[in-house]
Amino acid sequence: MVYAFGVIGFFGGFIAGQMLLYFMLRHRSRDDLLKDSYLKWTYGLLNWGFAALGAWAFVVMYNEFYAPL
Repeated sequence: MVYAFGVIGFFGGFIAGQMLLYFMLRHRSRDDLLKDSYLKWTYGLLNWGFAALGAWAFVVMYNEFYAPL
C-alpha cells in the first residue's frame, strides 16, 4: 500500500511541477526554450525535484496516518 501512495505522490508532484513551470516560463519564446541549455537543466531538475518531494510527502502521510501499528 505504501508503494501506491508513493506512486500517487510522484505523479502528483510531477503535475504540480509542470504547473509551476508553465507559470514560470509563460513569457519565454519557443526558440529560447528550445536552445537555452541552462533552462533545460535547471527547470528540468526542478520538476523532478517536485516529483520526488511529492512521493516523499505521500509516503510520510501514509506512515503517519495509515501504517499499521
